[in-house]
Amino acid sequence: MFDALSTRIQDTFKSLRGEVRLTEAHVETALREIRLALLEADVNVNVVKAFVDRVRDQAMDQAVLKSLSPGQQVVKVVRDELLALLGTTSGGLTEQAPTPRVVLLLGLQGSGKTTTSAKLARWLQRQGRHPVLVSTDVRRPAAIEQLAVLAERTGVPVFAPDTMDPVARARGAVADAKARGFDTVIVDSAGRLHIDDALMEELRAIREAVQPVDLLYVADAMTGQDAIRSAGEFNRQIGVTGVVLTKLDGDARGGAALSVVSVVGVPIAFVGSGEGLDDLEVFHPDRLVSRMLGMGDVFTLIEKAEQVIDKDEAEQLEEKLRRNEFSLEDFRRQLKTLKRMGPLENILGLLPGMGSIKQAVENRPDEKQLGRVEAIISSMTPRERAEPGVINGSRRKRIAAGSGTAVEDVNRLLKQFGEMRRVLQMIGQGGMPKAGKGMPRMPLPSQGHGGGGLPGRKRKKGGPWGLIKTR
Repeated sequence: MFDALSTRIQDTFKSLRGEVRLTEAHVETALREIRLALLEADVNVNVVKAFVDRVRDQAMDQAVLKSLSPGQQVVKVVRDELLALLGTTSGGLTEQAPTPRVVLLLGLQGSGKTTTSAKLARWLQRQGRHPVLVSTDVRRPAAIEQLAVLAERTGVPVFAPDTMDPVARARGAVADAKARGFDTVIVDSAGRLHIDDALMEELRAIREAVQPVDLLYVADAMTGQDAIRSAGEFNRQIGVTGVVLTKLDGDARGGAALSVVSVVGVPIAFVGSGEGLDDLEVFHPDRLVSRMLGMGDVFTLIEKAEQVIDKDEAEQLEEKLRRNEFSLEDFRRQLKTLKRMGPLENILGLLPGMGSIKQAVENRPDEKQLGRVEAIISSMTPRERAEPGVINGSRRKRIAAGSGTAVEDVNRLLKQFGEMRRVLQMIGQGGMPKAGKGMPRMPLPSQGHGGGGLPGRKRKKGGPWGLIKTR
């Protein structure tokens, strides 16, 4: 979502870093570019004006202009002001709450409240909590059934009484949670196409009946400033403790996220970054700003890895590497783990200095190279995965036919896997290959023929981490 804005800001900083000595003219030129970038990203115009004025006041300080690295000082000023714009505290739920904690989700129809309810339940499960879901959306067709289906996928129970009174359903869910020992009740409320008195009256009645600690407004980030105006009205009439921005992985321009704290006056609690039920993250403003400025987000990368990597499996893999027993089957498992962490371009975006490589991956017409590698390995027999040396010419033809690739792809994968094993053996024995010699590349199929790639396109050596070949 923030790719275009991030690119514009980073390009502006590159021009500043190229100057030995900054002048007020340089700063004004940079601020003009940043102002245009923010306005094009659909950030609220009043927020942009206040932001640029604050940056100008600090960047024009003589201590900054005369420092040994004035460009870096301006980057720091912009970073600090972006943090102030997004709020300095991390999101999540309110720290102190009675048991059971009641979370009420608010928002207009179509913003993603029901899906967010299930995602929040999954997130609470990962925190060791025991949530229960209840729908009070009795007017929208199949809303209650939709929540039940999502809850079944997450393994979270749903309170489903016979009554169709929204207030009674919410009150009953809290009583049932107390009786059965659940520590959190997530109330999925009704929405409308627009704000009306009937909706607000219903939400006020539910709020009085169950006394929620967290009132989260679910906003579709794709709707831009309209979502922010609606959030402000909900906050004025009902009271909102936090905002959940959904569809943050979409192609919207990101202005809603940068405007919500200043305009609505409440922090961003969570962000939805995908279609899966695990794709809900606590909002960390410092991490988002770091990504926007091209500094990466190693903490989020570590958290994603911890969610998908099994500790015992990792220890077994380490032992195999020490004994030089790393097989194609192990490599296939690592590919599956990598895929569970999310799209490759998203992972690259979390690494410092990988912005340009991330864009190259996103812009490739063929995004399924890792899938073809997995298909080739899956077409092998267990013995072939364990002992690649037994794969002769006829076996290669069979593997290529079974995976829908060419024999050249199979040959290339086996050759590069052999290089990878050799380097891993050297590392396991305490040695390191010289730079540029013997560094492993992740085995990827060729793009030079009809095996699924683009004909006539040669591939360059190297790539991110020295692992992935890029065009």
